[in-house]
Amino acid sequence: VQLQASGGGLVQTGGSLRLSCAASGRTFSTYAWFRQAPGEDREFVGTSKLNGVTYYADSLKGRLTISRDNAKNTVYLQMYSLKSEDTAVYYCAAAVWSRISDGNAHLSGVYAYWGQGTQVTVSS
Repeated sequence: VQLQASGGGLVQTGGSLRLSCAASGRTFSTYAWFRQAPGEDREFVGTSKLNGVTYYADSLKGRLTISRDNAKNTVYLQMYSLKSEDTAVYYCAAAVWSRISDGNAHLSGVYAYWGQGTQVTVSS
């Protein structure tokens, strides 16, 4: 089982970026994105469930969209109006546990599988 994140890079303040995470080896019911800035703890970004439900971090609502292509076992993170504080390594994660809800989606421990991360740098 492998999660391969891609799409990171250098983007200007105010720009947009789309990250992809392709899963291989099995199908997952739930995908999530987390991020970690230098010197900071890993932070929840958002979650996409197989039934179409999504959860987003309150601080990021309105600036991102998580979507998925189940046929391709791929999840996407579209980010808009990027700010310097969005600079981080972005990780995708996946869970097979079906009881993820808005009460626990932000917890990294509910996701059993993690990708290697992709760096996003926002610069003016």
